Amino acid sequence: MRNSTRSNVDPFIVMDIMEAARQAEEAGRHIIHMEVGQPATGAPAGARNAMARALEHDSLGYTVALGLPQLRARIAQLYGEWYNVDLNPERVVVTSGSSAAFLLSFTALFDSGDRVGIGAPGYPSYRQILRALGMEPVDFLCATENRLQPVAADLQGLDLKGLMVASPANPSGTMLDRDALGALMGGAAEAGASFISDEIYHGIEYEAKAVTALEISDEAYVINSFSKYFSMTGWRVGWMVVPEDHVRVVERLAQNMFICAPHASQVAALAAMECNEELEANLAVYRRNRALMLAGLPEAGFDKIAPPDGAFYVYADVSDYTSDSRAFAAEILAQAGVAVTPGLDFDPIRGATTLRFSYARATDDIIEGLARLKTFMEARK
Repeated sequence: MRNSTRSNVDPFIVMDIMEAARQAEEAGRHIIHMEVGQPATGAPAGARNAMARALEHDSLGYTVALGLPQLRARIAQLYGEWYNVDLNPERVVVTSGSSAAFLLSFTALFDSGDRVGIGAPGYPSYRQILRALGMEPVDFLCATENRLQPVAADLQGLDLKGLMVASPANPSGTMLDRDALGALMGGAAEAGASFISDEIYHGIEYEAKAVTALEISDEAYVINSFSKYFSMTGWRVGWMVVPEDHVRVVERLAQNMFICAPHASQVAALAAMECNEELEANLAVYRRNRALMLAGLPEAGFDKIAPPDGAFYVYADVSDYTSDSRAFAAEILAQAGVAVTPGLDFDPIRGATTLRFSYARATDDIIEGLARLKTFMEARK
């Protein structure tokens, strides 16, 4: 049986690293996980309790395609609390994680063959989803002097129908301030490119609050999720905000593609939004871990980094040590028992000389991982 040409997408390398780490653990090794962008904590207690009550008293059948009305209203309220944005709840679409939001966004905005810009380094699934939908991802290199974030000048001559931007970014953790984001959105508009803002790491910031694209313009698609700040990765629930005249377009697609996001996860997500004390305690752990990483990685020899403004990653230039980041990551896993992600996932051109380190795990794991990395690098010299 033949496969479609659209199915010829690259693997998500971090998932392969996770499998290699799992096999090592199955063989009896203790592995420190710095490869995956997943909080060590589970869903907040309030979310779990709400779900337990729902299981007892609700059939949890289909919801409407756009999501539970009370959850959409609470998400809209969040934009007032975090950004002082007055958001119409009818513009909110609840999705099966941010991944479903990418599928809906790309399908709603672009036709087969359309060129969509992605700054490198960037989240690899953008590229692969676009390819699977018959669109053309256009990688362009983000300069180190711009802290690996795109700027309007990067768009010149690319002939794009869309631009995908994340702030805080994965893998770098760097952010665009209001002026920089506004200039980039203006540049996209001038180029005739639809703007999609991936804001999945909002809430996980350290010195300054992240800026939502909705503070600047309503003419954007904004994507977020309960996976990161709300610590609900496996629950597969997220959301998107679209212009009012796009709601029905997205609703029709969601009806046919997904029917709805998981009802149980929507119930839990609504409750999670009231668990501020627990969520801020998680953020305090990330803040502590970030400080440890920014001190410990240079001590181990990984000193070419852009300090992250948000998220829970450090992206390091390791060109002094390797021209094959995948092999280097495998060596670190085999010899140090630390799982890290090769930059090839994020940047097809420069990623052979970069690594991403996640600090989403417990602080004790971060301390142990840094000690192992230091020992490994000292022995390697």
